[in-house]
Amino acid sequence: MSYSGHCSCGSVSARIEGEALGVSQCWCRQCQQTAAGGPTNNAVFPAEAVIIDGSLTERDYVAASGNTVTQAFCPECGTPVLGFSAVRPQIRVFKLGFLDEGHDLRPNRAIWTSEAPDWAMIDPALEQVPGQTVGSKEG
Repeated sequence: MSYSGHCSCGSVSARIEGEALGVSQCWCRQCQQTAAGGPTNNAVFPAEAVIIDGSLTERDYVAASGNTVTQAFCPECGTPVLGFSAVRPQIRVFKLGFLDEGHDLRPNRAIWTSEAPDWAMIDPALEQVPGQTVGSKEG
């Protein structure tokens, strides 16, 4: 399986060769800030499967999990592209909105639901995890 993606201005693009290791919806506060109050929807891939073309701007922060997380985005248009954790450098977590249309990826779980606002509409069909999933390959 292969995937591609690009930012809204076209300055950054990516090719991903391989299957996603997981797909989650994240309700942590950092993701809510990135997504204007809602969750982010993210697909996890092995780092070695990813080729990025173009320059990214990165920002580090300490996540609720206690891990240092790096978020990367297009410096021209601000499109969120991917993230990775210092404790799991072998993976890259791509925002589904960055990936080109036609992919078959959809979340099967919602994580950090304990941080979701009380008005959040979380699909009851998703596995719901109040924090970070044990053994998760994400942040």
